[in-house]
Amino acid sequence: MADRDAGDAGGAAAPVASSRSFWTTGPSRGELRDAPLPPPGPGEVLVRALYSGISRGTESLVFRGEVPSTQWQAMRCPFQQGDFPAPVKYGYCSVGVVEAGVDELVGKHVFCLHPHQDRYVVPAAWTTVLPGSLPAPRAVLAANMETAVNGLWDAGPRVGDRITVVGGGVVGLLVATLAARIPGTEVELVDPDPQRAAVAGRLGLRHVLPLDAAGDRDIVVHASGHPDGLATALALAGFEATVLEMSWYGDRRVPVPLGEAFHSRRLVLRSSQVGSVATAQRARWDHRRRMALALDLLADDAFDALVEARVAFDTLPAAMARLAHSPDGALCTVVTYP
Repeated sequence: MADRDAGDAGGAAAPVASSRSFWTTGPSRGELRDAPLPPPGPGEVLVRALYSGISRGTESLVFRGEVPSTQWQAMRCPFQQGDFPAPVKYGYCSVGVVEAGVDELVGKHVFCLHPHQDRYVVPAAWTTVLPGSLPAPRAVLAANMETAVNGLWDAGPRVGDRITVVGGGVVGLLVATLAARIPGTEVELVDPDPQRAAVAGRLGLRHVLPLDAAGDRDIVVHASGHPDGLATALALAGFEATVLEMSWYGDRRVPVPLGEAFHSRRLVLRSSQVGSVATAQRARWDHRRRMALALDLLADDAFDALVEARVAFDTLPAAMARLAHSPDGALCTVVTYP
């Protein structure tokens, strides 16, 4: 993309008196709210947002009020304000330019796990400077890429494995792309939408419909967010294979087909969630190192295929209402800021 340097600050800016942010105010309702914005203190930075990304699965559940009460604390995101179910300021895919604060960061493009907000003050340690080769709009995928990396760490693929990813959303496509780069692997992306074939092809992936999917797989990753996809994943797994569940269903009850050949094939059904670094890597990796890796991996221009849809920040309440109930087929919707 050509707008890598859009909105460069070019030096320290005067403190901003106020900010505007997106809040979920009730089930399927949202609004933009103004609030005072203090100047950055020692060790803090003022970030002017350029782009933020809408995480379709989780943010739709939050917007619809479907976060179960048992998970209200676990699902809190950094810099969240308010409490579930509402009113709550929620989101975690913000890219901006540092306008003031820590001198060596002023003018730098950074990623921050922050809700949708036009300007914000955060500790500098919560920002990660973008690699010079990474366009700012594509960087909104960093949280999704971090999730994909953690999922592969949980799945533990090996050279030559036959791997299937069920679900061609952003996370599923990222997982499949990374898995396909492991030498000798045979990777299939399974999704019932035939239109996913085009974006899969741009990422060098083979897309198949569920009825055409190969069986006897060594690892199956489920990322569709639908119970039918989980049933498909279990059906495709081979003897003593791992089925990794990356979908989160909020407060929905999900039937899991544990009859038929589940026991005779001695399948392993395992969950993965990005809040904790995968067990296999935890002794040597922390969240900051994992985020830096995610940003480095996004330097591939092919990932632009995932960030084509854009909405203006001022229209976000209406856009969220539409996206949370009537998905338009777009993958990652990027919010643009004036």
